[in-house]
Amino acid sequence: MPETVYQTQFEGLNLLKRGKVRDVYDLGDKLLIVATDRISAFDVVMPDPIPGKGEILTRISLFWFEQMKDIVENHVLSADVDDYPPECRPYREILSKRSMLVKKARPLEIECVVRGYLSGSGWKSYKEDRTVCGISLPEGLQESDRLPEPIFTPATKAEAGEHDINISFEEAASITGRETAEKARELSLEIYRRGVEIAEGKGIIIADTKFEFGIIDGEMILIDEVLTPDSSRFWPKEQYLPGGPQESFDKQYLRDYLLSLDWDKTPPAPSLPVEVIENTRKKYAEALRLLVG
Repeated sequence: MPETVYQTQFEGLNLLKRGKVRDVYDLGDKLLIVATDRISAFDVVMPDPIPGKGEILTRISLFWFEQMKDIVENHVLSADVDDYPPECRPYREILSKRSMLVKKARPLEIECVVRGYLSGSGWKSYKEDRTVCGISLPEGLQESDRLPEPIFTPATKAEAGEHDINISFEEAASITGRETAEKARELSLEIYRRGVEIAEGKGIIIADTKFEFGIIDGEMILIDEVLTPDSSRFWPKEQYLPGGPQESFDKQYLRDYLLSLDWDKTPPAPSLPVEVIENTRKKYAEALRLLVG
């Protein structure tokens, strides 16, 4: 069983923020991002970690950052602890395989979501009025159907414990400025299409995903994580059958377990049984094996 890291607290390093999964340290002109083994569902962090999850997310993100480099620059400087500043060295064992030294960027104030299939909140919205984030879709689609074309469906960025809210492209443009929103939409769709093509060749359908972009010197770059089981819906291609929910390699299994409980999706989250932790770990590990080998 992999080592587990639920939270980091590195003496001598400046903790900038603790996200749902990542601990971010400010190293002056750079950031150190550490992917812990925390897992969240419904925007609430679970009390139990998924062993090795942070390492899996880091490896998958590094794989995709490399695949997308000709489309868009990214924030990664190095994932090799030997390249990190000397003050990071005492924490080598924890940092190894689950951290990245990255450029500082100003993050966009929106979540950049792309949907290629009708699922989750997109399916819920479609059932109400045949639209998703203000985009009209054809009549007669079923749950998990592939959309005629991938669509860009931005969302607000919620504070910790709050829920992201789906918004229209016009609303996104009013937050970021039109030119920035158009660039984010164009890059999101291009990265998604490239990701879909690569993943399908490896037996994975990427139903939808969420990208983060940042600005450095006026240029938009890809930041945070890319096409991981935390930020995407991954379905096994050979088991795909539209008309209902799909088997998945992501945290949908955990969400389904939590939905079976009498829990109102607000903190504190319930403790997870050993079986749920292990099954979630296996799904993440299988996504890594298929994608990266």
